Amino acid sequence: MTTLGTDAEAAGSAEAAGTVAYEVREALEPADRDACFAVRRAVFVEEQGVPQEIEYDTYDTTAVHVLAVRADGVPLGTGRLLHGADAVGKTGADASVGSLGRLAVTRAARGLGVGAALVRAIEDAARERGLAAVDLHAQTQALGFYERLGYEAYGPEFPDAGMPHRAMRRAL
Repeated sequence: MTTLGTDAEAAGSAEAAGTVAYEVREALEPADRDACFAVRRAVFVEEQGVPQEIEYDTYDTTAVHVLAVRADGVPLGTGRLLHGADAVGKTGADASVGSLGRLAVTRAARGLGVGAALVRAIEDAARERGLAAVDLHAQTQALGFYERLGYEAYGPEFPDAGMPHRAMRRAL
């Protein structure tokens, strides 16, 4: 899985200032996994104040991680897909549904279309594994982003890491 994009595409114009080419790929190598964790640390732990001890968990060893990387190797964003037994507790016990999580885009890369490219790469990974849908727990301030990508909120708002969230789902 490799997705290529530029911020000009996200802006809808080839004349967009500061065009940045990037690639989204599955993080298979240890260096890619390290880059995923570094992005998560910068966004969740440093920016949002999520305690480091809850940011990283046992699911990190079995999850599918995706990474957005600038052409020069600088990591721009990451996300992960839980599937099978790992996802069941997050998807209402439905083994045909994957769980998208830990979606993070660096401050410098926001607004470039990286987040949407990561979501689509995670959905592709879910399809490759035969999943019928993807669930996620969105920070309420990000509901509009996910709605634009076809996700629908369900259930009440709930706290996660001290921030309000809503469950969302998209059929694949």
